[in-house]
Amino acid sequence: MSTGTFRRRVLAGAGALSLALTGGVAGLAGTAQAATKTTTVFVQCDAPDPQPDGSGNQTFTVTLPDTAKAGDTVPITVDPGPSPLLPQFAVTTENTTKITLVVGSAKQTIIGDPETVTVTPGVPLDPKPVTKTIKVPDGSEGTTVDVKLDLIVTDAKLGASVFTTTCTPAPRPSASLGSIAVEALPKDPVTTKLTPNSGKAGTSVAVSGANFPAGPVTCSATLGGTATGDTGTGSADASGAAACTLTVTKKADAIRIDGSTGAAKSFVFIEEQAGVKNPVDVEVLPGPLGIGPKDGFPASEWGKVTINGKPQSVIGQFNAATVQDFRGGSLGWDVTATRTPFLNEATGHSMANAQIGIQPSCTVTNPDSPSTCTAGAPGAITDTPMKVASQAAGGDQLTGGEFSVGGAGMIQLPSFMFADTYQSVVTFSVA
Repeated sequence: MSTGTFRRRVLAGAGALSLALTGGVAGLAGTAQAATKTTTVFVQCDAPDPQPDGSGNQTFTVTLPDTAKAGDTVPITVDPGPSPLLPQFAVTTENTTKITLVVGSAKQTIIGDPETVTVTPGVPLDPKPVTKTIKVPDGSEGTTVDVKLDLIVTDAKLGASVFTTTCTPAPRPSASLGSIAVEALPKDPVTTKLTPNSGKAGTSVAVSGANFPAGPVTCSATLGGTATGDTGTGSADASGAAACTLTVTKKADAIRIDGSTGAAKSFVFIEEQAGVKNPVDVEVLPGPLGIGPKDGFPASEWGKVTINGKPQSVIGQFNAATVQDFRGGSLGWDVTATRTPFLNEATGHSMANAQIGIQPSCTVTNPDSPSTCTAGAPGAITDTPMKVASQAAGGDQLTGGEFSVGGAGMIQLPSFMFADTYQSVVTFSVA
């Protein structure tokens, strides 16, 4: 029986890599009525030697909330049912079940708790249900999100060795194992702009907004969160665009269209000062948009693999590159990653079929940054630029800041290759 040095096998499909990463769960959705569905799935299983490979039907019983909001983290229970494989030997192992699901169009992996299993020859394994959480995709408001099976992996630990069985549905992904109706929520009304955003007593200000119900609107000025008494009227059209005008007569520091959510737009009230005027001008020049370090990182060691005739995977971590956006505007940016083939330039050996993937991360490193950043979807890095992080354009709002971009990675190795040391150079670029 072949032994595995690494605990994880590749969960990558063509052009996409799904990483099973653990972490805390935040923002769990509130309780909702759950629905349970049982689906028969035909799976093809790759078993460790000397257990023969096999295929057959496997029942999956999935419990999901009936409804949720886009972006919610919701509970899910998956009971895989008996495996179509029939063990040919008796042994006691510690098994961990990893189930990769397609939620909407994105892959998500849930990992069961380790369980001690006594294997009996001729009796199929029946793993325990896995109860974890999945995230309802952002932007799915008003749709039904299907949950499908993409892969089920069982790692059986025996002493210091781990034996992996991989079962793939046919077709891949499977038919829907369950679904969630995503609520269609109206967007909150917001105040978007003041024209002008400063002035002295008697200044007329045009206030605009978005997502308002059609009809009349009012706008008001505040100072320290308290209404000053200056108000105005206007209207919102059928598209939700609102326009309102008021005249500032008293000191104010913000103006909003009533009924809008979030912060009001800042207004700078200019008070008349007695004495001699002495204007002071200051010019603020834009800084660069850049990614560092300038000369890159030294090569990182992701471990060693011994050829065993099976595809293997190696897990590592990409060093975090620094993104600095000092342009002083409202533009966004994207960080993309590309790579070179795995090769040894000295010997000429290469691994054309090796893949490398990333689970991107992006964090704000300067708390004064006016922007946040968003990590890209997990996937395989190729010679075609892959978006791993981004900052959205701000419209009328200031953007910029300092960020750290990196992530967890996985290398998928072919079954056979020259025994050698290989290197692929992954390049992160910002634009």
